[in-house]
This record gives sequence, structure tokens and C-alpha cells, in this order.
Amino acid sequence: MRITILAVLILTLFLTANLALGEEFTSSNFQILDPVIFPSSFATSSSFNLTSTVSQIAIGTSSATSFVSNAGFLPKFISTPVVTASAGNAQVSLSWSSVTGDDTVVNYKVGQSTTSGGPYSFSSLGNVLSKTVTGLSNGTTYYFIIRAESTGGSLLSSSAQVSGTPTAPSTSGGGGGGGGGGGGGVATSGYIRFSGRAYPKSIITLLKDAKVELSVTASPDAKFDFSVSNISPGNYNFSIYSEDPKGRRSTFVNFPISVTSGAAINTTGIFIPPTIDVDKSEVKRGDNIAILGVAHPKTDVTILVNSEHELFVKTLSDNNGAYLYNLDTSGLELGDHFTRSKSAVDGEISNFSQAATFKVGAISVPKAEAAVKKACDLNNDVRVNIVDFSIMAYWWKRPLTSPAQTIVDLNNDGRLTLVDFSILAYCWTG
Repeated sequence: MRITILAVLILTLFLTANLALGEEFTSSNFQILDPVIFPSSFATSSSFNLTSTVSQIAIGTSSATSFVSNAGFLPKFISTPVVTASAGNAQVSLSWSSVTGDDTVVNYKVGQSTTSGGPYSFSSLGNVLSKTVTGLSNGTTYYFIIRAESTGGSLLSSSAQVSGTPTAPSTSGGGGGGGGGGGGGVATSGYIRFSGRAYPKSIITLLKDAKVELSVTASPDAKFDFSVSNISPGNYNFSIYSEDPKGRRSTFVNFPISVTSGAAINTTGIFIPPTIDVDKSEVKRGDNIAILGVAHPKTDVTILVNSEHELFVKTLSDNNGAYLYNLDTSGLELGDHFTRSKSAVDGEISNFSQAATFKVGAISVPKAEAAVKKACDLNNDVRVNIVDFSIMAYWWKRPLTSPAQTIVDLNNDGRLTLVDFSILAYCWTG
């Protein structure tokens, strides 16, 4: 009977382990295998005792002087909040962008310190995107960070530090006397500072309410730090994006800012997402497709490939921010796909890049070749045949002046020659 019970327990443990295997963690001085949460000593009898290990139940709850175990089942992607700080009289108003990713934020915490880098004292705010910290001393610089938490208080992401120095309102002298009443003060313009990460020497464009405000160049280390002054009091939607050396644009980083009279506002932790591209518009299943772009230098770049089962791969950007991953398409199903990327460094995580699309099919078509073939389709019927040849033949030895006529000039030399007919023949589908 005991043998039967033992066999059942061993079989149950085996099946449970296969269904709930955790990640394997290793380092030079410790190893944790299958850190799955089980109650300790959950099976006993008079002849044997089965004792299991218990993993930590929250991030950061197990540690030692030589290692820290961050076990558990964590979300794949969580963005970092962009924080804005506006100092006032004995107060600092904070606002931040919402954290997005594969887990749900239920609470934000604000950390406060008078020392850069902390330690911080934290207070819970709930699921809100702004907080005015009051009761501060004018003339003292305060430092803040924002943390996002999921259910159970698990830390999802933490912002870059932002600072603010409360200042007492200026008192204008004077005036007294009689007559005429004077209407109140004149609203003064505000000042906003923007700082964060982009790509080395890339062009960064700032938009205010969807209109270009200015463009600046990132430093060689890919950081940027610039200011905008003379902003009238009001509520604005700011957006920022960058462009890599190939002219590929990042997605926008968006954040609302409320400007009060004479406010000095700091907006920090802006992390420009990577750019992305692929080298083929169509790839033969089983061939490689190159996924490439530019990100912040020396960052971990995670690439998402949309398929029947989402695929995640990682690579590293070089000193210039360039990254490249050659993806084996053997595991992808036939049809249309897209890929996006995001980067992470020093605890900060960007949003996703734009999507680059490609098709898995029976042949491989370089992206440049696909653009040429699209240009050869003069009547836009997704074929290159006698109809396109007839259109081109009609303009033979005629002046090419209007846009309708210049579409037949496939090599863009301002003339219709045998070279253009040769390009058309190369693209021929019949």
C-alpha cells in the first residue's frame, strides 16, 4: 500500500513539475533550478518526508550579500514613465506618462528625497498620473521618482529621477494709492526642460500640439538635454521623436504638460524607441530575414515577431546604436507578419518601435527589389505585363513633363530610354 501511495505521489510531483517549471537562474556563485512556489513539506507519511523549496513570492524578497533572486513569472514588457516636475510655492507638481506593457498597473508610488539618488521615502497614490507634493521648503531642491506596481505590490518599472525647487512668489512693491484700480498681474511665460536618451548625433524633433516646435541634435553619447522658453500658461500635448542616419523615424513619445505662470518645468526620462526595418519584403520560409535599426548605444534590444505564437528574440546595439538580428523563418507560418523592437538600459525601458512588415512565402524578395517592382506596375494592378508596356510605349519619344508622364521614367534620369524598358522587362510578371 505504501509503495502504491509513494508511486502516486512521485507521479503527481513529476506531472506538476512538468506543468509548472520555472526559469533557471545561474551565476558564478549560485544556481536556482525551477523556482516554483510550493508549500514546504507538503507531503508526509510515517516512512518518508517530501520537502520542497519555496521561491520568493514577490520581486526582491529573497536576497543575500552575494546574490539576489528575482524569481517568479514576470511580464514580458513594461515601459518606463516619463515624469514632469513643476515647482511652485512650497510645492512641486508631478505628472507622468502611463506605464504600458504585458501587466496591469494598479498603483503608482512617488519617492521623495532631498538627496540626488535617494534614499527615497515612498507613498502610494493609486492608479493616477499626477500628484502635487505640498508642505515643502522653499529654496530646497527635492528629488522624485515614480514607481509602477501590479497586483500584490510587485514592482513593474521605475522612472528616471526628476527634481524641483519650490520658490516663494515674488512680491512686487507697491503701489498704493488711489485711483483707478488696477487690474491684476500679467501672466508670465513658462520654461520647460526636456532630457533623455536617443541615438548618437540623431535629429530630435519636438512638437507642441502637433506642430513642430524645434529640432535639436543629440550628443555623441546619444543623450539630449534642451529647453523651451516663453511658453504661455495653458495645457499642451508635447510629442518627441528621433530620426536615424537612414531617415527612419521612431514612434512618438507623448506627454501632456500643464504650464502655469512663470513655471520652471523639468521633464526627464524620455527614452526614444528604436527604429526598425527588414531587408526583405518577402522571405522564403526557412531563409533568414535581417531585422535591423538604430537604438540607444549598448542597450539590450528585444525584438517581437508577430506569428501564430509571438516570438521574442534579443540582440545588443553597438557603440553607434546600430543593431541587427538574422531571424531564421523556419518556425514562422506562411503569410503576412510584422516585427517591432524596444530597448532597455539602466532600468529604463522604451516603448515599442514602429512595425516593419514582411511576408513569409515561396521566394525571397529583397526590399529594394520590391520597391523597383512596385514602380514598374504603372497601372497599379499588382502585375507587370503588356498593359504597363503599352503605357510606356505610348510615351516613347514624347516630352516627359507632367507627373502622369514621368512615372514611366523608371531610372529617374528625366528621359524615357531603353534602360527604362529593360527595368520593366526585369520586373515582368506576365
